Amino acid sequence: QVQVVESGGGSVQAGGSLRLSCAASGRTFSTYYMGWFRQAPGQEREFVAAITWSGGIPYYADSVKGRFTISRDNAKNTVYLQMNSLKPEDTAVYSCAATIRRGSPTSPNEYDYWGQGTQVTVSS
Repeated sequence: QVQVVESGGGSVQAGGSLRLSCAASGRTFSTYYMGWFRQAPGQEREFVAAITWSGGIPYYADSVKGRFTISRDNAKNTVYLQMNSLKPEDTAVYSCAATIRRGSPTSPNEYDYWGQGTQVTVSS
């Protein structure tokens, strides 16, 4: 079992920045991918970014490429999502997830462990 807890959400104006954190605990040594997903009201959950736990290889959705950066600190068992140049369409609940599987890092179905989510609101 892996537990993940997100923090760092909030409200910001368009063009601003936020950094989300995801602290993992439990059997983190078995984790292969850590991912961030988001869900806006009335919309399906969508992939934002993911990173391999050991090698630090990042993956990004096209909609956030060049604006968001995912990173990890293995010593702290924490993954970060630095979000810059935020847009109103980035408004959503952002959830962190972990998986031991080596399938697609962009599919929410591949992830077994989820946090509660943190709200990000970007106003125009």
